[in-house]
Amino acid sequence: MLSKKTKYGLKALTYLARQEGNTPVQVGEIALNENIPQKFLESILLTLRKSGCLGSKKGKHGGYYLIKKPSDILMADVMRVLEGPIALVPCVSLNFYEKCDDCPDEITCSVHKLMIQVRDSTLNVFRNNTLADICKTSKDENFTI
Repeated sequence: MLSKKTKYGLKALTYLARQEGNTPVQVGEIALNENIPQKFLESILLTLRKSGCLGSKKGKHGGYYLIKKPSDILMADVMRVLEGPIALVPCVSLNFYEKCDDCPDEITCSVHKLMIQVRDSTLNVFRNNTLADICKTSKDENFTI
């Protein structure tokens, strides 16, 4: 199940991507418009800033803004930053692999085989969708860094 952190992060990114120009948006504005608890949102936006998706500006006219074009922000990257591993079990994770304690042989394990298919299908969706895709915006033409 998708965590609230990831759901709120996606809503905040979408809100920022839909803004005209690339001016900073205050956390309170995003929180109010997307119905997200402000303190929780501050933590999420800080995580996204550290990952390289967002920039921030302090002061009266400060806030957060995208530092990449929405079409350059892959959902696979966002999901990994906010949610962690995409795989449902560690033995099929591409970036966070761990052998399962209760599995003597991954090659013959039916759970392993099924979870590889689930991982690959999920990755296909996340790798083929960008922030622009989920926003249904053409903001890229007006985007400036």
